[in-house]
Amino acid sequence: MKVILINPPSRSAELFDIGIKAPPIGLAYLASMLERSGYEVKIIDAPALDFQVPQVRDIVNREQPEIIGITASTPMIYDAYAVAKAAKEVCPNSTVILGGPHPTFLPIETLRECPAVDIVCIGEGEETIVEVSEAIKKRMDLSNVRGIAFRKKDGEIVRTEPRPLIKDLDSIPFPAWHLLPMDKYTVLGKKAIVCHVMSSRGCPFQCIFCSSSRIFGRKYRARSAKNVVDEIEFLVSEYNPKSIEFSDDEFTLNQRRVEEICEEIKKRGIDITWACGSRVDTISRSLLEKMRKAGCSFIYYGIESASQRILNFIKKGITIEQIRRAVMLTKDIGIKIMGSFIVGFPDETREEIKSTLAFPKKLKVDYVQFTIATPYPGTELYEMAEKDGLLLTRDWSKYTTLKPVMALKNISTKDLQDLITKAYISFYLSPKTLVKNFGKYALPAFKIAIKSFINYLKTWIR
Repeated sequence: MKVILINPPSRSAELFDIGIKAPPIGLAYLASMLERSGYEVKIIDAPALDFQVPQVRDIVNREQPEIIGITASTPMIYDAYAVAKAAKEVCPNSTVILGGPHPTFLPIETLRECPAVDIVCIGEGEETIVEVSEAIKKRMDLSNVRGIAFRKKDGEIVRTEPRPLIKDLDSIPFPAWHLLPMDKYTVLGKKAIVCHVMSSRGCPFQCIFCSSSRIFGRKYRARSAKNVVDEIEFLVSEYNPKSIEFSDDEFTLNQRRVEEICEEIKKRGIDITWACGSRVDTISRSLLEKMRKAGCSFIYYGIESASQRILNFIKKGITIEQIRRAVMLTKDIGIKIMGSFIVGFPDETREEIKSTLAFPKKLKVDYVQFTIATPYPGTELYEMAEKDGLLLTRDWSKYTTLKPVMALKNISTKDLQDLITKAYISFYLSPKTLVKNFGKYALPAFKIAIKSFINYLKTWIR
């Protein structure tokens, strides 16, 4: 039985284009589970291949798969609908399954909005995709498959019982890297093999703007250090990547496990640089030293705000002092820092916004990411915005984090946009930043600044 999994071409991706194309690790995990169960699988990573809908349709027409799986985040849901419609036109007898964050939280709406979609996969999909494929192959009743919503022949939409989360992550096979166009991925416009490793799932924290814990659960589940380093060793041997990026929401939550991973990397003599994401309250000097010695060269910190009031409002659970301490320690150890900052919460003041946008330069982080608070379905922020009538639109393609989709009390959307644009330009084109990153990092920094400016202009032109 043939299955095609599709990462659809995305118009919203154009707004984020700073030359980064990363592998869809979620689809690769689904593919490995299907292959282990005996299915013939193909992945179409349209953004990496620069494919548009007609090219995807041509491949589906040629392959004639029995099952077509499509992934979708909120801003790319309409692109996923377009792919589903095109696939059904040339492969009408296939079963189209839609998964990802957006369908997970709005499964009924998704099925109603797109008649070409037959099934929605809700939440963690590895076990679900195998079960639903078996049910389709054997023509069994889908009502017995947990973790889906589907349309019956009479048009009735049924949502089945939730699927329990996978307890043993070591039991999941490594992603099917061999099905991805590994030579097509880019970092800042340059081709570079960068492999992503998800070493844990679940987040016990309660940030109101994040839906991850509602997909992967509040209970932290982690792969063993040996299993993680087995995958790293395989990737280094097979693909010789430039670096490894850990895709965990919170890589350093269990510090002892991180230490074990570092020890295992060093014991095996694996020479690879790697990056991860962390909270500022889950690191220590000793941990950072061990990470650096094991190859960690870059950490992404979700700092979010320079206002303690806003940090409390979004339930971040950190303090300004913890932010300063983590950044200082990380810089002392010699690890590069990307700081993420979010502005545009409903009652955030202009002064608080300006303080947050100026914060990265005061902290002296190496790179910065500014985004606008966006109430994605599945988040507490979405529930709050919907309850209080703050949503300005339900056009999901506008949920790009580049333009406000919530009503703001203290600043106009244009003023907010102008402040962010100026902050990007000020940060990346400051003499200190350019001198510090001269050579290897100067051109990428310049490209980020210019493209960020262009991207923000696009949001106002459209």
